[in-house]
Amino acid sequence: MNAAAVLEVEHLSMRFGGLLAVDDLSFTAREREITAIIGPNGAGKTTVFNCLTGFYKPSVGRLTLHHPRRGPLLLERMEGFRVAQIAEVARTFQNIRLFPRMSVLENLIVAQHNRLMRASVYSLAGLLGLKRYRTAEAAAVEVARHWLDRIGLTGRADWEAGNLPYGDQRRLEIARAMCMGPVLLCLDEPAAGLNPSESAALNRLLLGIRADHGTAILLIEHDMSVVMGISDHILVLDHGRRLADGTPSEIRANPAVIRAYLGEEEEDGA
Repeated sequence: MNAAAVLEVEHLSMRFGGLLAVDDLSFTAREREITAIIGPNGAGKTTVFNCLTGFYKPSVGRLTLHHPRRGPLLLERMEGFRVAQIAEVARTFQNIRLFPRMSVLENLIVAQHNRLMRASVYSLAGLLGLKRYRTAEAAAVEVARHWLDRIGLTGRADWEAGNLPYGDQRRLEIARAMCMGPVLLCLDEPAAGLNPSESAALNRLLLGIRADHGTAILLIEHDMSVVMGISDHILVLDHGRRLADGTPSEIRANPAVIRAYLGEEEEDGA
């Protein structure tokens, strides 16, 4: 039996002047699953993410997030900051966007800013040192330290984030997103620039997030060792349209995908 849908994308199109970047795209991402979006450069993958997270308003389409507490939310009608705050959709970017001069620990605490601001009654309780704020602050530090332990950076909590090795920065960015407690985690090429050992560590982290937290993950990725190693479902785009979708084994065997993306099939006797 299929898991319940956490995200339903229906007839999404995004046009920039005369360019149709996404063309009538529909797909579903489900609870406790990792859904990968793959395709050649320019296929429309990041444009899909930008529509989901409020950076772009779709030209056409409905983007429904099924929130476990708030019910169905139409992302296409929400401002970007509300997609993060209300819908609880967290995102990382292809280019790392940590706060490089903040410590590793501070990067994880600042991700919980909205929760702390509510607890502080938008600074009043914080300024007065009230118990409700002190409790929330201690909880935020506890969450941050949990994720430091998960990504193996407890011993570097006080380092400036910009001084971490590249692979550690990638994992820190994912941990920062998880500190928000997302319903849906959107990762834009998290394995970009990683060596095989770091990619394997990334796989373990994402599989652990799915197993331990039940977080639905939507993943854009070119590294097929990551995509095929951890995905429950794969969506293949080509020129903004859906070329195929299915399980990793189905995608590996799909002739259209092999021709367009994974490489031409070898002819018999070649």
